Amino acid sequence: MYARSEPADREPDTSARPPLVRELLLVVGLFAIYKLGRQAASGHVEEAYRNAGHVWDFERAVHLPGEGAVQGALLHSETLVHLANTYYAIVHFPATLLFLAWLYWRRPLHYIWSRRILAVLTGAALALHLLFPLAPPRMLAAAGLVDTGRVYGPTVYGDTPATDSMANQFAAMPSLHFGWALMVAVGLIVATRSRWRWLWLLHPLVTLLVIVGTANHYWLDSIVVSALLAVALAALRLERTAPVRVPTPWPSGAAAEGIVARTALPMSGIPDPAVSEAYASSSGGRP
Repeated sequence: MYARSEPADREPDTSARPPLVRELLLVVGLFAIYKLGRQAASGHVEEAYRNAGHVWDFERAVHLPGEGAVQGALLHSETLVHLANTYYAIVHFPATLLFLAWLYWRRPLHYIWSRRILAVLTGAALALHLLFPLAPPRMLAAAGLVDTGRVYGPTVYGDTPATDSMANQFAAMPSLHFGWALMVAVGLIVATRSRWRWLWLLHPLVTLLVIVGTANHYWLDSIVVSALLAVALAALRLERTAPVRVPTPWPSGAAAEGIVARTALPMSGIPDPAVSEAYASSSGGRP
């Protein structure tokens, strides 16, 4: 008789949750590919510095704000700089893992969608790391910026970028720090219906200020990864479950007989004499 959709902040189909062991392997594999891919893109030192000069000149040509404006605000407080470095070092991976874990348990369909988006985004970013090695602004003399990680700590990078065994420091374009943070916010906004859900946008906003203020990324790194994410979101749509139909109990007794009697009336509008007589007797002859 009637149909309604399950509220968007509830997951109606828990059978959509994929096997846990398989998903753990997939997510761990995703992070491993991310790390190994960045390592594979290492080297190309001269090309990375040359590209850094091109990016810096392009940003100035299109009148993007200088990265130094954000860093200048951070440098007013050593505590603020230390917090920014800490945020850059420790929030990136745990926040994404917690996001995926929560979706897996509470929103299985959103989890599958978000995991696919992150995988595509990461693969596209790694391809750009290989094709366009880029030294971050903290290494570019023309930028005149401070390497806040090295000066104030903590830092996740080695002292010698060309031989850093922990990370590829020439993989600034695009910024997966910002791309993953933006996807976390988008995924949580789509998966929930709280009036406060838009506050999740603070995560990518803070991440953007941190990566620029610490001179680890250019503005353009965030713009490019945002464009890649937009393409991934357009190509991989979230699958919706069919509306949940709520059965309406069929009335019984006298109410059911009344419905049957009403539906049995001729379409011509001429009342059934038997029904009219029964109605008159039950109402005591009153109109």
